[in-house]
This record gives sequence, structure tokens and C-alpha cells, in this order.
Amino acid sequence: MEQKLYTIRLDGIVVRAYHGCYDLEQRVGNRFRVDLAIKTPLGDLPRTDNVGSAVNYLTVFGIVEQTMKRTQRTIEAAASNVIEAVRAEFPQIVSVECTVAKIAPPLGGKIDRVSVTIEG
Repeated sequence: MEQKLYTIRLDGIVVRAYHGCYDLEQRVGNRFRVDLAIKTPLGDLPRTDNVGSAVNYLTVFGIVEQTMKRTQRTIEAAASNVIEAVRAEFPQIVSVECTVAKIAPPLGGKIDRVSVTIEG
């Protein structure tokens, strides 16, 4: 029997963090948006309806908040940290796609956000 996968999405997690290549960004901080798509085996979850066997998205939310507190020069490093932390907590996960967006980055002009997406 083929294993079914499902995707859990957490969209629009907004945190204040201190990522940036400029020292000023690391001192004053900025707002960041994190979006996750977690692919994991469905198993017998629909039949058992057992929350304990699911990837707990409340736990994932807490991991994102905690991981984003670790200051990085790049949002690529921040996204990679989130992926590693989520996968460490839930080894059954097949893949995590993480987008980290810096909202209104200091680029000298009007821009909504700059973002990176990493899958791992």
C-alpha cells in the first residue's frame, strides 16, 4: 500500500527579530514573516483521530518563535535554522518548506518585503 502524505501549512507567523547584514538591523530589529509547509506521512491519523500522532502545529509555532530569536546575518540562515529545528522535533517529517520574509527592509526605497524560500 502506498504511503499517503499530507501538508500542514502555517502561514503568516509574524515575529520581531534581529536578523540583517547591517549592525543597525541587528540592534533595532525588524518584523519578519515566516510561512511553513510541512509534508509528513498521514499514517492512520484519520482513523484514530489521535492528536498525539500528528505533527503538533502549536509546537511548530513555538519552535519558529524560539528559533527566530537566534540572530543571523542572512534570512537564508534563519530559514535553515527553522527547518533544522522543526525536523529535529518531528523526525517523521518528509520535508519542510520555509519562507522567511523581512517586512519593509531598509533598502532606501519603498518595498513591502524581501523573502527567501528553502526546502529541506
